[in-house]
Amino acid sequence: MPIFRHACFETSIAKPAALPLADGPEIAFAGRSNAGKSSAINTLADHTRLAYVSKTPGRTQLLNFFRLQCGARLVDLPGYGYAAVPEKIRRQWQGLIEDYLKTRANLVGLVLMMDTRHPMTPLDQQMIGWFAPSGRPIHILLTKSDKLSRGAAMAALSQVRAALEQANGGSGRFTAQLFSSLTKVGIEECERVVGAWLEAVGG
Repeated sequence: MPIFRHACFETSIAKPAALPLADGPEIAFAGRSNAGKSSAINTLADHTRLAYVSKTPGRTQLLNFFRLQCGARLVDLPGYGYAAVPEKIRRQWQGLIEDYLKTRANLVGLVLMMDTRHPMTPLDQQMIGWFAPSGRPIHILLTKSDKLSRGAAMAALSQVRAALEQANGGSGRFTAQLFSSLTKVGIEECERVVGAWLEAVGG
């Protein structure tokens, strides 16, 4: 059975002190505001409303935990970037995300969403910089790949892979793929990558 299908909402938190018991491996999903993160989660879970989808960036304001049937959790992080919210709230989100990524002991990997048309923004690179010292893998989903021609999408993927190769010193810890919630391209590839993470930790 696919890893993400039949995911169930468990809890939402606004502060690190409220994190649930670390009783299984967790996979974090992050992305710049309006990068298609919620749509990607819904597509992977085969659920139309598991994660809230909005045309207004910044709607996901909490860490949302979903329990997978294998016992692991999918953790939906607040979108980062140019959300139309007060600066104070943006700083709070940033602190919450950074604290979770740097301190959560049972976090096994980060799935990072980037719009295929605008990948590797400074904010995306900052997110990679926060997480890279943990030694855990990062997998990039280049979302909305249907918005580009096949050739342009493949060129964007090649550029991102080259940048990741340079960033991780050739270790292969950072990977990338094309993804589309509209055409369902990339579901199986993402499942394979995350499945290997869970197998590596016995999840």
